[in-house]
Amino acid sequence: MSKFNPRKVAVLGAGVMGAQIAAHLVNVKVPVVLFDLPAKEGPKSGIALKAIENLKKLKPAPLGVAEHASRIQPANYEEHLELLKDCDLIIEAIAERMDWKLDLYSKIAPFVAPGAIVASNTSGLSISKLAEALPESLKPRFCGIHFFNPPRYMYLVELIPTPTTEASVLDQLEAFVTSTVGKGVVRAKDTPNFIANRVGIAGMLATIHEAEKFGLSVDVVDDLTGKKMGRASSGTFRTADVVGLDTMAHVIKTLQDNLQADPFYPSYATPAVLSGLIAKGALGQKAGAGFYKKEGKNILRLDAATASYVPSGGKADTIVERILKKPAAERLKLLRESSNPQAQFVWAILRDSFHYVAVHLADIADSAREVDFAMRWGFGMKQGPFELWQEAGWQQVATWVKEDIDAGKALCNAPLPAWVFDGRTGVHTPEGSWSAAQGKYLPRSSLPVYARQHFPESVGGSGAVDPLKSGTELFKNEEVRVWTLDGEVVIASITAKLHLISPTVTDGLLKALEIAEAGYQGLVVWSPDDVFSAGANLESLMPVFMKLGAKGIAPEEKKLQDMMLRFRYASVPTIAAMRGLALGGGCELAVHCSQRVAAMESYVGLVEVGVGLLPGGGGLTYIARRAAEVGAAAPSLDPLAFLKDGFQAAAMATVATSALEARKIGYLLDSDVVVPNKDELLYVAISQAKALANAGYRAPAKLSFPVAGRNAKATITAQLVGMRDGGFISQHDFHIASLIADVVCGGDVDAGTLVTEEYLMALERKHFCGLLEHPKTQERIMGMLSTGKPVRN
Repeated sequence: MSKFNPRKVAVLGAGVMGAQIAAHLVNVKVPVVLFDLPAKEGPKSGIALKAIENLKKLKPAPLGVAEHASRIQPANYEEHLELLKDCDLIIEAIAERMDWKLDLYSKIAPFVAPGAIVASNTSGLSISKLAEALPESLKPRFCGIHFFNPPRYMYLVELIPTPTTEASVLDQLEAFVTSTVGKGVVRAKDTPNFIANRVGIAGMLATIHEAEKFGLSVDVVDDLTGKKMGRASSGTFRTADVVGLDTMAHVIKTLQDNLQADPFYPSYATPAVLSGLIAKGALGQKAGAGFYKKEGKNILRLDAATASYVPSGGKADTIVERILKKPAAERLKLLRESSNPQAQFVWAILRDSFHYVAVHLADIADSAREVDFAMRWGFGMKQGPFELWQEAGWQQVATWVKEDIDAGKALCNAPLPAWVFDGRTGVHTPEGSWSAAQGKYLPRSSLPVYARQHFPESVGGSGAVDPLKSGTELFKNEEVRVWTLDGEVVIASITAKLHLISPTVTDGLLKALEIAEAGYQGLVVWSPDDVFSAGANLESLMPVFMKLGAKGIAPEEKKLQDMMLRFRYASVPTIAAMRGLALGGGCELAVHCSQRVAAMESYVGLVEVGVGLLPGGGGLTYIARRAAEVGAAAPSLDPLAFLKDGFQAAAMATVATSALEARKIGYLLDSDVVVPNKDELLYVAISQAKALANAGYRAPAKLSFPVAGRNAKATITAQLVGMRDGGFISQHDFHIASLIADVVCGGDVDAGTLVTEEYLMALERKHFCGLLEHPKTQERIMGMLSTGKPVRN
């Protein structure tokens, strides 16, 4: 691993990108100083202060917890340049003006600490030209670093060296950005707009051109170029609105100013429709209008012919929708041969993308892998263009593209490079990915940081191993695979859809624990996608419920609760490796493990109220026990104070929108580990299991604990009456919340009464089964199963 671990980072520029980069750095515990110009009125650091305050209001939230905005130190260039001497990394993120950036570099140069790295977060300006303004001593430590917006959520970061950047500096920065900041790093060449924006904006321009050619409206294009094509759900025009049409125009201008010799240069012309919108100030979402405009609850779309807004809602034709679900080879063939204008449009934009990346591969990237990762991580594609081309049949697709070029249907007449037709079957192989510049296949980076990724994200055709077919299998049933990578720690992977917990999953997890306790150091529950577990599988219990009613569910519920306690009191450490959704039963499984190792983007909560139930797998028992544990540290305070947050979270079905917020709510503890990079989750979880085992792990003592009792329940119920009578919650919500209060307060007992987990779980089970018999709950369950959406009744 790299030893580069910045004590403090300076971000220069408190605009949209600078402030959000600073926010994400504090998310991952990196101290930050945020600089901007001195304010003309009020506090000299007022511009930075205002930007920091604004971070709390933005959606999607750039901060894992809004209060962490206070961890960003505001500064200005007039008073605080001395602070730079304490910073090991300086990220410049001011406006995209070469002259402004060069002027700033001359100001900061005397204050940059020896050994500090300086990086420019530019989206397309020449990094080498920027480096020219730096003193010779700084040039080896300068490079480009291009975060994508919004920085917290977008996985891609492009690193761009100059001819004078030291290789070790880039390696150190890549390790830091990968492991500490939690990003996927792609190294790009110093060409206009680098990789993702170069290919992505060229693709958006081609899409606008082809849409005009085939007479398609913006809403139809967005429906076609969104999830149906395995791309970001916002499609093309909605994405442009979110990015900002002025920002898009700026990136286009970079292409126009610097790529006159590019054979695709004519296609870089700013579309008339885009120019027209910008001239009117319709810059997209931030201006309230762009390609789309919201009026009340209605979303209108631009009608290019009349330059007016009309109702939106156009969709892809059914036949095209069906084609887009076909396997790649069949899909492309059907699109190309179809007479449907929408199908012809989709083939055209795919052909344009294949043509573009093949012609430019040698210039913009070290290999095809960087292009595909850049488009997946920066533009939300499930597959990069080279991956799709290869999957669909390399030589056949190449022939089709060539025929279209020869027929004058393509964006330009530049021929495909000779290497495309050298008999290859693709550009990605187990040996590596094709480098057009070097004429060979390049393997993935071997930097030590990547040893922390057992199963890194891979490109199609690279021969990457399937995690669920790896290691040594120890047990398997229909919905759980139990295996080990190293012969020391057991891994249990739930394979059911959304990793829902059914009786079969419960059996599999119990078997995994039995195996772990028989001869391993610990057990990790982990699955290789963005779901830990979305909850209990209600559908799997329907046959039992239909036959025996709630009394038939009670034994299954007790079995689930008993499993939770087995995980809590196991003789080996149990680790929940959480990523993405951990809802309902998934949350309950996590809180009963010895420790949680959570990816930053973990969404955790007890959400059973949405289907008319209360948490029945020990979640409420956990809340009551944690309240007692926390209250024991302050015995003079009202025990109800420690219950309030947990009760509200369960009663309101609150879902933490980050691992940091999950810690604030109480689903993660201070001793749990938050992992910035999702691909390091398994490595860290296994390491934690071993560390606990090597430290002589013993399960917690099984103790009785005090509950808040009937008076606390009455206090909560009185508040619920006010919410019900005020119309904030329904009668059934009131009923469910009252039962939740009954469990977390310990039932009809005096305050301070000692209870066991089994006692509270029996209360959970009683109320859970009672609710199953309630008609309103049955309405909610059936609504969720049939539509996937909660029913409010």
